[in-house]
Amino acid sequence: MKNTTYWLVVVGSVALAVGASRIWPPVSDDWTDTEIEMLRSLWIGSLPELPADPSNAYSEDPRAAELGHELFFSTALSPSRAIACATCHRPELRFTDGMQKGRGIGQSKRNTKSIVGAAYSPWQYWDGRRDSQWSQALSPIEDPAEHGGSRGQAVAAVASDTRLRGQYEAVFGDMPDRSDAREVDTVFANIGKAIAAYERLLMPGPSRFDHYVEAVLAGDAVKQDELYTDDERAGLRLFINEAACTQCHNGPLLTNHEFHNTGLLSFPGEIPDKGRAAGVREVLVDPFNCVGEFSDAEPEDCAELEFARTGPEVLGAFRTPSLRNLQNTQPYMHKGQMFSLAEVLEHYNEAPLAMIGHNESKPLGLSAAELLQLEAFLMTLAAPLSTPQRWLRPPDQ
Repeated sequence: MKNTTYWLVVVGSVALAVGASRIWPPVSDDWTDTEIEMLRSLWIGSLPELPADPSNAYSEDPRAAELGHELFFSTALSPSRAIACATCHRPELRFTDGMQKGRGIGQSKRNTKSIVGAAYSPWQYWDGRRDSQWSQALSPIEDPAEHGGSRGQAVAAVASDTRLRGQYEAVFGDMPDRSDAREVDTVFANIGKAIAAYERLLMPGPSRFDHYVEAVLAGDAVKQDELYTDDERAGLRLFINEAACTQCHNGPLLTNHEFHNTGLLSFPGEIPDKGRAAGVREVLVDPFNCVGEFSDAEPEDCAELEFARTGPEVLGAFRTPSLRNLQNTQPYMHKGQMFSLAEVLEHYNEAPLAMIGHNESKPLGLSAAELLQLEAFLMTLAAPLSTPQRWLRPPDQ
């Protein structure tokens, strides 16, 4: 174990530790077979190869990714020439923006979600109102609070820029007649598909937690002691056992990509957000969804959309976020209501009644020390992205 100073307080026949670590005797490195399998499932080494998006025939085209990279950092798609995708999705903040709610030419309705690893999710946005990265990429362009533009303006911006047009035509063919509304929609959809091809490259890298799991799987007790403190190990045990966080935060990205009502308070001055209840209605009628005419998917590829839950259980529910790189993506929750992990953990510890719908979570009943241990573990999920640096900055830099 790491060298740690302890002050022992004897209560009856029980020795309690007070000091740098809250646990005495130190937490055992012995994990049960069941726990080891859970750790393996959370390990980034268990992340499967990213499957192609059947709705986007260009998802794996490197030329599309190059164009998407250009468009992601470009302000050309905004009439004001002041807003880019990267305005809200900042690489240095793990592609979030550090604000409670995103801000383009105005303030958006919700907190900016990280797009790192988002290609694995069948849903985009907090409420899942888009079912692909390319359809999501189109939405801010026409949002009056974000880019504040239109599809016609975006298509004209690409067509009139020699560099962008050349890149576009190298992937999608000649720019069509822009007097035809359907052709404009086709080019607009292709813009989204190119941006999505780029965003698919944004992947999380291994964290200290992942290296700890590797040591557990290898049976290397020395390495385990080097990587984790007693508190971090105790927090990990709480995460997978008593706190049962893995009911929602499971898999290598620590999210089940599903929607849950966890009793969050509304943003000050706002009525309760309907969340997925409104988002699912929107995605079902989106012309750019999986079964729409601009999708490259076959109907049988769109099971997520076909079987999307629409019942009362999704009222006030929001998509489970990934827990990787939490300390770089605050404030937290769908409207940035909480500024620290301590606030988030206290919320789940209390599990208050929901303002709308039904809170699925139950009070955890953890002590103050256990909450600190859980937070200590969560901080070990920090890691640089596995994406090459050239994709994390504008093309000309």
